[in-house]
Amino acid sequence: MSKTTEIQIEKSRNLIEGLRRHVREMGERGVSNNEINEMEKTVAMLSEANAEVDRLREELTPKVKKMNDLMPLVKASYAESKKTLKGYYPQERWPDYGIPDKR
Repeated sequence: MSKTTEIQIEKSRNLIEGLRRHVREMGERGVSNNEINEMEKTVAMLSEANAEVDRLREELTPKVKKMNDLMPLVKASYAESKKTLKGYYPQERWPDYGIPDKR
């Protein structure tokens, strides 16, 4: 759970608890039970959404690592092929091979 979301959920739950005590003790003064219930539902939805994001992050982490491991291999292969093509062909032919840069 992200720290920002975790803090907001905790603060909201504490507020809801305080509002419920207030409503019970002194009756509805500015905040109704319906508003408190709606806020509680929204906080629960945020908590569920955050849990889903956490699950997705867990699935994503190894895939990002794999991608990051492959990136240097692709870059090295690209650089080597580009260097070879630039050595064999004149600059005017480079775009034919997908090399947009100039010397």
